[in-house]
Amino acid sequence: MAAQSVDTGTTHLLASQDEGVLTLTLNRPEARNAMSGEMNAALAEQIARAELDPEVKCLVLTGAGGGFCAGGDVKGMAARGEGGAGGGSIDAAIHRQRVNQRATAGKLFSMPKPTIAALPGAAAGAGLSLALSCDLRIMAETAFLTTAFARVGFSGDYGGTYFLTQLVGSAKARELYFLSDRVSAQEALRLGLANWVVAPDALAEETARIALRLASGPTVAYRYMKENLNRAMAGDVDDCLDLEATHHVHCAQTEDHREASKAFVEKREPVFRGR
Repeated sequence: MAAQSVDTGTTHLLASQDEGVLTLTLNRPEARNAMSGEMNAALAEQIARAELDPEVKCLVLTGAGGGFCAGGDVKGMAARGEGGAGGGSIDAAIHRQRVNQRATAGKLFSMPKPTIAALPGAAAGAGLSLALSCDLRIMAETAFLTTAFARVGFSGDYGGTYFLTQLVGSAKARELYFLSDRVSAQEALRLGLANWVVAPDALAEETARIALRLASGPTVAYRYMKENLNRAMAGDVDDCLDLEATHHVHCAQTEDHREASKAFVEKREPVFRGR
């Protein structure tokens, strides 16, 4: 049976469904699949649909054009001169961010079905957070991970601080956030951030094999298994998501963020001034 295309309402997110597997593809390859409003809205809608659709047994999140997701669109922010409030109040911006984070990363984490992030290339910033919110990760051996937030004067969003701390521990998570170094696929495997690393040309086939295995598994058991595993993790993900949203939007008001956005476009190192 051929995969059935699903209309997402935007070219920024592609969707197809086949044998119980819903594959969502972040589709802005010209921007390394950086997030857009259209993409986020469609992603939230498709995740919500998948959670309630009995025909969807497993969800795969991946990226087009050889990358996974570069996170927020820094070039777009710099071009628009955005400070993060989107033309409204800071409180309104924080609320929008909270709602969006819970509907995407938060829902991928909590939905009672297995989720897989398939990384053909880089996952950075909020893109890394989305990957970490999934239950399992498979990476092409040429892919890499980076928190990236410190490089653009942000504190982090989409649950990354929660997910990364749970996976690698507080000390390593702090290192990866503060220094924003790249983590290779093999190092990600060693740290437990990736479950499998494969050759780039084998990624799609191996992802499909794992997803179909999950889709054909005991869905009721998976539902309760996932709830058990999530409850076993210390702390509350919503509290983390909300605090991240507040700090993320406040960081967007800083001179450091504006300087870093400008430096990003000009392809130079930013000069941070702590204000």
